[in-house]
Amino acid sequence: MCGIIGITSNKSVSAAIINSLRKLEYRGYDSAGIATLSNNEIFELKAEGRVDNLEKNLSISNMKGNVGIGHVRWATHGIPNNINAHPHSSDTVSVVHNGIIENSTILKKFLVSKGHNFKSQTDTEVIVHLLTEYLKTDELIVAITKTLKQLHGSFALGIIFKKQPDLLVGARRGSPLAVGYGPNENYLGSDSYALKSMTNKITYLDDGEFCLLKKDQVEFFNAYGKKINKKVLELSSNEAIYDKGDFKHFMAKEIEEQPITLKNGIREYVDNINNDINIYNFPWQISEISSIMLIGCGTAYHACLMAKYWFENLTSLDITVDIASEFRYRKNKFKPSTLYVFVSQSGETADTYAALDLCNKNNAKTCAIVNVIESSIARDSNFVLPIHCGPEIGVASTKAFLGQMLILYMMGLKLGFMNKDINKIDYVNKIKDLKKLPELISQTLLTDDKIQTVTATFNKAKGSMFLGRGFSYPIALEGALKLKELSYIHAEGYPAGEMKHGPLALIENGMPVVVLAPRDDYYKKTISNMQEVIARGAKVLLITNKSKDEVFSENIWETIEVETSNNDLLPFLLTIPLQKLAYYSALKKGYDIDKPRNLAKSVTVE
Repeated sequence: MCGIIGITSNKSVSAAIINSLRKLEYRGYDSAGIATLSNNEIFELKAEGRVDNLEKNLSISNMKGNVGIGHVRWATHGIPNNINAHPHSSDTVSVVHNGIIENSTILKKFLVSKGHNFKSQTDTEVIVHLLTEYLKTDELIVAITKTLKQLHGSFALGIIFKKQPDLLVGARRGSPLAVGYGPNENYLGSDSYALKSMTNKITYLDDGEFCLLKKDQVEFFNAYGKKINKKVLELSSNEAIYDKGDFKHFMAKEIEEQPITLKNGIREYVDNINNDINIYNFPWQISEISSIMLIGCGTAYHACLMAKYWFENLTSLDITVDIASEFRYRKNKFKPSTLYVFVSQSGETADTYAALDLCNKNNAKTCAIVNVIESSIARDSNFVLPIHCGPEIGVASTKAFLGQMLILYMMGLKLGFMNKDINKIDYVNKIKDLKKLPELISQTLLTDDKIQTVTATFNKAKGSMFLGRGFSYPIALEGALKLKELSYIHAEGYPAGEMKHGPLALIENGMPVVVLAPRDDYYKKTISNMQEVIARGAKVLLITNKSKDEVFSENIWETIEVETSNNDLLPFLLTIPLQKLAYYSALKKGYDIDKPRNLAKSVTVE
């Protein structure tokens, strides 16, 4: 969570910092702040809420200085207000911080005993006072290394110093941080998306490293304060500009982009001439893999659950799924024949990265499925499968979810064929069906009118349920999550067959229940479960696929039909109306769809 930008230049930096903070706002929007250095004085300005509030402050125009730092916050320690907003400053230094300092309470007691006075409730402020304390007696590099050594937890830091008029310092442990290079200026950022508008030349800091930036010089150091060399990467420039266009929200645009997203993914991986799936440079023989563990958080976890059904159908491999935040705290039995697959949109998800790090320490086989190929998870995995979605700005994931599912499905299909679990004819036919999917998604996106009609009922309800069996169950979970994220309506996803084991007690007259019942192997059973719900007074929104056969059930409130395909691909189509249901529900309530309360896009804290 949170976003950092820092610039050291031969010109005033405040306007460029504000512009970058706007790009970073999807990472946190509880508060925002900026600090610049001019005439050996630190000037600090902060505001509760959005970057707009910061920019409205008339003092912003008076913020001079050729070096500065900025921050957008997602609160962890201390309520969102001006005092707790970053940067935090003393007479000597100013700091912005992503992450959590786990021993901040102990450090604060030590610093108070040294005469330091704290203004905020944040863990970050201990960094300010530690640096200030060490700088009384130590030169800069020593003070930085001593400070970083004292900090337990995760951090990405941007720091400016009163007595260093052109210096910007960055440090990283756990939370991502990158250095960008420009003419007569250099940059620090928590997100390459914010830096791409200024440069496409970037170096990523690894854990334990810090850097010293001046407008014409960049130096890197390890955790012991020794100079090291780092590679400069050149990023693709085709994602540098991304705006809403004619859409009211990024999420609306990203939902409509999904046919293009899938087409891009298919083009990258499918050999049209040979009707084959190319997974280039796969580093293992299929005989070396007997099981796969899929790991993710939130929406990515739902993509993993979806993949479990596909992999079990398409391969004879043993498949398990785990939530990343649980994985690292269990006694895992790492096996050399297990492939660990990590799914993350940003590639910076802290819990997922921690699980990957644990696997790497145990010499496990690791694969990343990410949207950002320069990310920490991508860089530290043995093998990477990009989803090729382009930037996703809306906090509630849409096109990245379909992109994750697409890559996972193609991976399962390819591994099943390599392992001789599916024959050539079935393999080729499934690929042919897959190539039709973008057009089917385009047709399914035309279901707006009916979805807008039903949102009023959901908005009036105190809660709702989403039910599905088999392939539809993970999509039910994702649909419930989307409604919670955007409309703040209590929603739960359940396996339809589990209703009679407890959740039926929650059904009351008029409660909206979404039933996902495509014409697949589970269809008749799901319709029976639907009748149990209707009999208790629920208003059922049935989502199924088009068919010549009528639905044999009475008293259905509304029915939405998606396009039809083979059973493997129906989950992609069922996802579309659920995304639109959440979007239009939040739209009618007047909520901030791209930035829902208490959430941020890139979850870089545990």
